[in-house]
Order: sequence, then C-alpha cells, then structure tokens
Amino acid sequence: MDNSTVVFFVPVIAFVLDYLLGDPLWFPHPVRFLGKMIESYEAWARSTKLSPKIMGGVAVLGFAIIIWGVVKLLVSIPFIGVLIALYLAYSGLALGCLLKDCHKVAKLLDDGNFENARAELAKLVSRDISELDENEMRKVLAETASENLNDAFVAPFFFLVVTGPAGMWVYKTVSTMDSMWGYKTEEYRDFGFFAAKTDDVLAFIPARITAMIMMGAGRILGLNWRAAWDNVLKDAAKTESPNAGWPMSSAAWLLGATMGGKAVYFGEAKEKPVLGPEGELWSSLKIKRLLRLICFSGLICAVLLYIYFSIVWML
Repeated sequence: MDNSTVVFFVPVIAFVLDYLLGDPLWFPHPVRFLGKMIESYEAWARSTKLSPKIMGGVAVLGFAIIIWGVVKLLVSIPFIGVLIALYLAYSGLALGCLLKDCHKVAKLLDDGNFENARAELAKLVSRDISELDENEMRKVLAETASENLNDAFVAPFFFLVVTGPAGMWVYKTVSTMDSMWGYKTEEYRDFGFFAAKTDDVLAFIPARITAMIMMGAGRILGLNWRAAWDNVLKDAAKTESPNAGWPMSSAAWLLGATMGGKAVYFGEAKEKPVLGPEGELWSSLKIKRLLRLICFSGLICAVLLYIYFSIVWML
C-alpha cells in the first residue's frame, strides 16, 4: 500500500479512533498547546497598547498562515508524514468526547446527583449554571450537545475531507480563538471581533449541513422531522449567531422540547430566543434520544462527506 493510498483512508481512520477513544486526559492534544499559544499572544498584544481590534485581526490572520504552513510541512515529511496527518485528523475531531461528556452529565441527572451533574455541565458551557434546577440543566445540556455536533465534529470533519489536515487545523485555530475571545464583554468585544466573525464564516456551510443531516437522521429514527422541516429556517434566524441556531432548532423540533430563554453570562442576564415548541421540557428520555440522534447524525455525516472525498479523489 503506497503513501497516497494510506492518506486516502486518513479521514475514516480518524473518525473511528475519535468515536472509540474520544479525548483521553493523558493524550497530548494539540488544542491545549494551541490554547497556551493564544493566551501568550493575547498577553503580549495587550501589553503593546495597540488597537485591540487590529491586534485580534492580526492574530486570526497570523495564526492561520502559520498553522497552515506548519501542518503542510509536517504532513509532507516522508514516511512519518502520514502518521502525523492521522494524529492531527484524529485529534481535531471530538464527537466521541462530546457523547461521553454528555452521557456522563445525563446519567448524573438521572441518578439525582445534581451537584456533580452541575460541576460536569459547567465544564461544557460558558454560562453560569449555579442556580439552575434539574429541568434547566437538561435544557442546557441539550443546547450544548446539539450546537457542538457542528462545532466539535461536522465542521472539522468537513474541512478535513475538503482541505486536508492543514485546513482542518486552521478552522480549529479560529474556533479556539472564538471560544476564548468571542464574547461581547468590555474586555473582548473588540479583541475577539475578527475571531468571532471568521468563525461565523467558516462554520456557515457546516452548520447548515449539520441541520439537514439531523433532520434526515431524525426521520430514520422516527422523530418529528416534519416539524423540524417546517420550523428550522424560521427558528435558526432568531439566534444572534448565524450558525448556532441551525443544529439547535433542528434538535428542539425533532425532540419536541424548548431551547432558549433566560441565561446568565459573566454575571449578566440575557434573554435568548425560544427555539422549538414553547413550554416543552427536556425529559430524561428526550435527552437519551437526542444523544442517539447526535451519534447517528455524526455517522451519516462522516459517510456522506467521505463519499464526497472519495469522488473528488478519483477525479
């Protein structure tokens, strides 16, 4: 088997490894290293007293160019380049980790272990959940699980099959910047402006692919796909983000439960738009069905994008 044939199988091997292994704590994950680099840049950029918006833009462009070049160089190394490509492809996906973390929170809620559930859920979201009751925690879990199907899996896998590991890690870099800087607080409103906008652009197509695949998977699983089909476009337009509303509203209508409402970020209350049928709670059964939907949607996405990759490869 020659080198090009091995590269052909990198996306599917990466998907299997991600699903089976997730992100073990001992694993030297590139995002952790990337996060430290971004933190160091921010400290230096703020010390320069230059325009925060300009320095944030320089970071997005500079990091994207550097990451693209470094990854391209690494994967081109004879013999070990394929192993590096596989490592980067696997570590850039997070469906397995998402499902594992969400199942853990769901089980703690089912067992009535609300304080531990709250502690685990807090690791997955940026909002304040200290005052949430059981039903509200289930809703937050549903929101973050559905939104992250795109952010943690569909979008990076999309860029992996379309552009290779280099493009995937440019996306992951921008996404990491957005998760660290993309807040409309006084501290980050300007500094994170370009990171947030670039992330919106890069995730635009994957978010819509995610919603369509979720509806298709929902139909196969016997969920309310007609309600989703009739309402997703309307509900997705309600959200502040041009992308988050697509997978979230798909999940809300497919499972027949409400997302949105009051949320607290950094001590500030915010009223988020209501997605899905109003007043319907996220029961334990609906959460289980949602996680099954996310798992099945991820599998369908991987198959369809890999078919696309295979066709392009053969042209």
